[in-house]
Amino acid sequence: MALVVGMLCPATGAVLITHRRLLQANLISHGVLPGLVLALAIGANPELGGVLSGLIGAVLAERLALRKNIENEAVINTVLAGTLGLGILLVPLLEIRINLESILFGDLLAVGLGDLIRVIIATIALLSLLKTSYQKLVFLGLDPEGAASNGLKVSSLRLAVGLVTALVVVSSMSAVGVILVIGLLSAPALLGLHQACSLRSAMIRSAGFGVLISLIGFLLAIIFNLSPGPLIGVFCLVSLTFLREEGSIKNK
Repeated sequence: MALVVGMLCPATGAVLITHRRLLQANLISHGVLPGLVLALAIGANPELGGVLSGLIGAVLAERLALRKNIENEAVINTVLAGTLGLGILLVPLLEIRINLESILFGDLLAVGLGDLIRVIIATIALLSLLKTSYQKLVFLGLDPEGAASNGLKVSSLRLAVGLVTALVVVSSMSAVGVILVIGLLSAPALLGLHQACSLRSAMIRSAGFGVLISLIGFLLAIIFNLSPGPLIGVFCLVSLTFLREEGSIKNK
């Protein structure tokens, strides 16, 4: 689980950073909670509820920013706080028994086969998106306005990226939680993007750094009897000290 999450999250993060959509991923990671709680209340699949809830939050933020003509980041942060607050409020209102600490921070030592299968499904979804739309993703990352003017269905492609992101976030919850998953989406991807010659190489490099960070955090957690998720989050922060100068990416 540490290996797969360590590869999957940074590879996804590399795409999100080049598309300037990482803040939306943060919104999705916090927006999964209301859907997850509601799904548990009605006896539905909590992972499916989380994915739908995260996507609805991301779409709502984008629509509000366009309709009200206001700063997108401010709207995203507002929706993020609102959806997270709603999820926490729904727990006592619906009388649901749920371990919020496990959802927010994960428990890598308690994952099972089902958790691993969900992460593998999210990995397949990412690979499928890359196989069918790699050049479009590169074009959109380089020149969003040019992509739109050339007939590329930007909204549909961004929705597909958002769906994959939601799958990645929800499937990684059991390992590092919805909060710490942002660290794995960000820090290894920044290292991988540094002086990368293409999006493909950046994703591969990001996955390599993510595996290294995850394994170091996991092994030290075992040795010192600490929680793996938060320790991996700390090593994501420590890894940024190795990023000494600003790099660039030349998309091919």
